[in-house]
Amino acid sequence: MRRITVRRTAIAASAMSLALLAGACGSKESEAKDEPKAKASAGAPAAPAGKALSQAELEKLALAESDLPGLKVAGATKADTESTKTMGSDKAECKPLVDVMAMRGAGKPGATVTRKAMKMPAKPAEGASAEEKMKAGLGALGTTVTAATLGSHDGQGAADAIAAVKKAGAACAGGFVMTADGEKTKFTKVEPLSLTAGDESVAFTFAMEVEGGDAATTHMVVARKGGTVASFYALSLAGKAEQPKDVVDAQMKKLG
Repeated sequence: MRRITVRRTAIAASAMSLALLAGACGSKESEAKDEPKAKASAGAPAAPAGKALSQAELEKLALAESDLPGLKVAGATKADTESTKTMGSDKAECKPLVDVMAMRGAGKPGATVTRKAMKMPAKPAEGASAEEKMKAGLGALGTTVTAATLGSHDGQGAADAIAAVKKAGAACAGGFVMTADGEKTKFTKVEPLSLTAGDESVAFTFAMEVEGGDAATTHMVVARKGGTVASFYALSLAGKAEQPKDVVDAQMKKLG
């Protein structure tokens, strides 16, 4: 059987695209738009099971930069959503995992809102050489980017979403292939991750096969608070993503 490999740049292209990195480095205008949302949502509770939040209510609960000091937070762009439309899996039972990676949210949400968070690398000093500037640029590409998607659910929808992701993680423990626009990304292993949050949650670490034999690692956390499900997916072009605990904690605190 032919060994499936992916180019290092395809890690982002097949999951959230390089637009995710570019969008997270947006202008100060996006910061200004996010800031009022953070203030308006202070202490806002997530919906209890049985009552789904509206799109506007989810927007108020979504992460803003004031929730994550030191990180850049931006909304998902049209390029982000377009790049993930064709994402699928060679195994139907792994679809719930791909849905989270594609920022569609877990389960069948009535409304979704996505934010992207990343640590901004230090800018090169004034008068830095071309080599130093290039090194800083490569450092930016290697940072961990986390997509945080909120989804609202009616009735038992939120609990069912957690159960579906949990079942998919177990069924796909031996790996699966994710497809997108003709590209194939092979995940060789799905392992439980010890990171909990909310009323109930499930988390996994994914081992990804990349060209040259290097190991790549991404992380997923899906947590429920009432009828709202927060889905997180962290990846890095450098290959090994950091666990998104800070982003998860900030978002779940905001859900109440």
